[in-house]
Amino acid sequence: MTAFDDDYDIRTFPAALGPDSTEAEPRADEATGAWVSAEALGFHETALDAAAVGRTARRLVADGRTETGVHLREPRDGSLEADGFPVATFESFVKTVNVGGGRLLDAHLISGVTVQPTHRRKGILRRMMTDDLARAASGGLAVAALTASEGSIYRRFGFGVGVRERTIEIDPRRASGLISEPEGTTELVSRATLVDLAPAVFARFHARTPGSIDRHEGAWNRMLGRERPDGTPDPAVRGAVHRDSAGAVDGYVSYRVEGSDEAHTLVVLDLVAATDVAYLGLWQLLLSIDLIASVRYADAPQHDPLSHALVNGRALRVTHDEDHVWFRVLDTVAALQARPWSADGVVTIAVGDALGHAAGTFRVTSEGGSATVKRAAVRRADVELDVATLGSLWLGGVDPVTLAAAGLVRERRKGAVQTLRAMLAPDRPLHSITGF
Repeated sequence: MTAFDDDYDIRTFPAALGPDSTEAEPRADEATGAWVSAEALGFHETALDAAAVGRTARRLVADGRTETGVHLREPRDGSLEADGFPVATFESFVKTVNVGGGRLLDAHLISGVTVQPTHRRKGILRRMMTDDLARAASGGLAVAALTASEGSIYRRFGFGVGVRERTIEIDPRRASGLISEPEGTTELVSRATLVDLAPAVFARFHARTPGSIDRHEGAWNRMLGRERPDGTPDPAVRGAVHRDSAGAVDGYVSYRVEGSDEAHTLVVLDLVAATDVAYLGLWQLLLSIDLIASVRYADAPQHDPLSHALVNGRALRVTHDEDHVWFRVLDTVAALQARPWSADGVVTIAVGDALGHAAGTFRVTSEGGSATVKRAAVRRADVELDVATLGSLWLGGVDPVTLAAAGLVRERRKGAVQTLRAMLAPDRPLHSITGF
């Protein structure tokens, strides 16, 4: 045993409900309950009672999540560890990611990562991450993904930013509406109607949007006001839908109104459009609601048509811009062959990976929208990069020319980066509205 194993016991298990759990009153089993409480502590949430822990456990079970807790072998009396709390948490589950062209690929999603401050710099995160990625790779998953609370942690493990997001704020009075009138109609709906309609609309959005991650139970609760931490619906959440010219629902929005009578802010919680027309139609509705001084949306796309559609585009301000989805390639051949390719071409790519999963030199031959990827025995590849950079490039969300300028893509054959740029171009701009 290593020194790490002398001090810590790593326990990995599926999230589960206890034998006394019921539909009306879900209860976590002992291991899941301790994990949920420790994760809440790590993210500075209010201490959860047994009912809240049970509701969280029910959500984790519905998602099929696998939990990992790191326990101190010899906890001190009176400590949280002595009460069964792990000193670190980690979880993973599988959802699909849209890789372009309407293709959905199973991805290994990582979430719930915490380490208590009293156990930092002990190698705990590295051990949890490397063990988990090894399991995912051996299970045949080509890509892992996560969203990060801090931006400086995960590149060392081979994750690269593949999708970014923006927060925008719009003054509806200055915006002066849209330049053109979107087709279709909008209408306000009850929360119950929204809950019923939303999954089908999201499925259409997910199928057409590269970079999109499928929804999990917690996202639905939060976005639709379906369940607050105390288990009750959120009465402040309002909803509306967009219908196409035939009357079919092709978009929805959920929102709440905050602030004083003099300065109401409409906060968009979830805006899901299966068509470009629905997207503009929903924005037309939001900007027409009376007594609103500002509309704020925290999941706006990087390439947002709204700024071009407004009569006065200066009414839209980008107030925040950051990384959203990080991708980690585990199987280079499978990951690259899973996505569509925009231009015919041939390029050899040397990938460095300290963990070994994606390492090697690969010849990518794209023709007719698909690619064949094979290991190549060449003296020098056309381009060289590490696996984190490959994660950023994978779906075309980041331009290889930009990454070459940043020193992250090294061109060894003149023109290779431009060739790769044309080959990787996505069919639509990347966007994801699912946090996890």
